[in-house]
Amino acid sequence: MAQLFLPANSRIKRGKHWALPTTSSAKRVRVKDFKVYRWNGVKGERPRLDRYKLDLNSCGPMVLDGLIAIKNKIDSTLTFRRSCREGVCGSCAMNIDGTNTLACTKPMASVRGSIKVYPLPHCSVIKDLVANLDGSYRQLATIEPWLQAATEVGKGKGKDKSKGMRERKQTPQARAALDGSYECILCFCCSTSCPSYWWNPDKYLGPAVLLQAYRWLMDSRDGAEQKRLRALADPFKLYRCHTIMNCTNACPKGLNPAKAIAEIKKMVAKKPKDTLQGYL
Repeated sequence: MAQLFLPANSRIKRGKHWALPTTSSAKRVRVKDFKVYRWNGVKGERPRLDRYKLDLNSCGPMVLDGLIAIKNKIDSTLTFRRSCREGVCGSCAMNIDGTNTLACTKPMASVRGSIKVYPLPHCSVIKDLVANLDGSYRQLATIEPWLQAATEVGKGKGKDKSKGMRERKQTPQARAALDGSYECILCFCCSTSCPSYWWNPDKYLGPAVLLQAYRWLMDSRDGAEQKRLRALADPFKLYRCHTIMNCTNACPKGLNPAKAIAEIKKMVAKKPKDTLQGYL
């Protein structure tokens, strides 16, 4: 019988219990209980789960608003990422109430009972709610996520010559082919919810990176399809996906990375094997 053991000092201990601040001037106090993962980044120190009481009258309606209020009014040592607060940058990706999502778009009212906040799962933690995503960004760089055109666009005619290179135009139909992939904000909620990525984070590219790869494969202005497919046609980079669908369920933008991965597999299957360097 297989026995699984957690690494030393990884079991979460009970943390501090922070009382409700008495600065609220509202007549009717609406208290919400937060349980937040804390780790100070010191090796050998066990992580803990701190408990905070927060008056919802003192902050906005989203979980990120609550975390900012905790940091500003209760515990200034709490550490987390955030930027746009509009679901655009992906900085505040966390595990909230057992689901990977964006703290800035997660309403506190949608969580029954205590709001449990953890960093993204199966990532090393830098501090508190800040997950280390260096590996994911290194994988992103391997797919070369930028336009690689096959030919140059000529200069404009007449008076437009002084304005340099002309734009690369797309038909409305070609532009529509990018819908469902270009909206990805690289929050990595999908990759960190994927069991296949947990098992092979050093070899499998994961849903987020593969969705980005699909975005460039579908771009009519890009001329590197053969090169991109050759780089992806690997038993681990692409084919570790087992269509578990956690990625699609977790995406806070409502995208479907699993479908994009299936489409890449179909594109690889249509290519002659000899053009893919014999990977398959």
